[in-house]
Amino acid sequence: MAGDDKKQPIVKKKIVKGGGGHHGGSWKVAYADFVTAMMAFFLLLWLLGITDEMQREGISDWFKNPAGIKGPGGASTSMIKLGGTKDIPKGDGKKSEQLAQTSEPEVEKSPQEKVKEVEKKADKKRLDKLLVKLKAAIESSKELKNFKDQLLLEITPDGLRIQIIDKKNRPMFSLGKARLKSYTKVILRKISNLIVQEVPNRVSISGHTDATPFPKGYIEYEDRYGNDFRKPYTNWELSADRANAARRELLKGGLPDNQLGRIVGLGSSVLLDKKNPRSPVNRRISILIMNKTAEESMLRVEGKAKAKAKVKVKTKAQASEKQGAH
Repeated sequence: MAGDDKKQPIVKKKIVKGGGGHHGGSWKVAYADFVTAMMAFFLLLWLLGITDEMQREGISDWFKNPAGIKGPGGASTSMIKLGGTKDIPKGDGKKSEQLAQTSEPEVEKSPQEKVKEVEKKADKKRLDKLLVKLKAAIESSKELKNFKDQLLLEITPDGLRIQIIDKKNRPMFSLGKARLKSYTKVILRKISNLIVQEVPNRVSISGHTDATPFPKGYIEYEDRYGNDFRKPYTNWELSADRANAARRELLKGGLPDNQLGRIVGLGSSVLLDKKNPRSPVNRRISILIMNKTAEESMLRVEGKAKAKAKVKVKTKAQASEKQGAH
């Protein structure tokens, strides 16, 4: 019996507990959340860095209503119709019909369209501000106040238009010439300075004359060898030369050359006083600070004209090559 007791096996029970805190996977979940949050944060910083204020407003508007659907009380909470109709309170039949009509969803503008709309509003705001400043400058400046009745300011569908008109016994140019009067130079430089300070918009300058035909219809000049010449000269040439004279003075006032969009001479084709074609007010310089819509339209027209010109040149070149081959 004593021998059997010695050979009896000993059984040990070992309880295996769960892994220690640092051996588990819960920290990985927390770390993943942290990394995701940091990535979102840096993405936000990047977006703030590459977008301007107007673009941020457009993005903000889109996130307020990403579905782009409006119900009677604002954005609909459902992007898909579920087959039922919204509860309409009982009452007058007409009111019920009106509510039924307003419950139809209206598709909102795309984010790009919203951004363009915001840009247009900001553009109009800048031009309105410039108009106020120009009016204030005319009232406060001694040089400009004397010509208050010869400066016409107005907001048009194409932008802010400033017209400098002639007056009897007080013209802006020498008679029949493109030479600016000294006070006209002061006016143009002050206008230029305000444009540069307030807006980056493109500027269009047009020269106008009255309907009085240019004397003789030509100008005489002498070349460097002493030879006399006659050059055809009409109100068209005169208006174009005056527009260019105004352009040079605006540049001297600080307006960058790349901010100029178009310089044209319109002769007497666009009269301010149509009832009196020979009135002094028809002799004027018109400065248009174009809004974005007008600028885009101008560039689009010019782009099409260039494309057509290239096609014509290519066609002529091909035709001449064929003739040469024969």
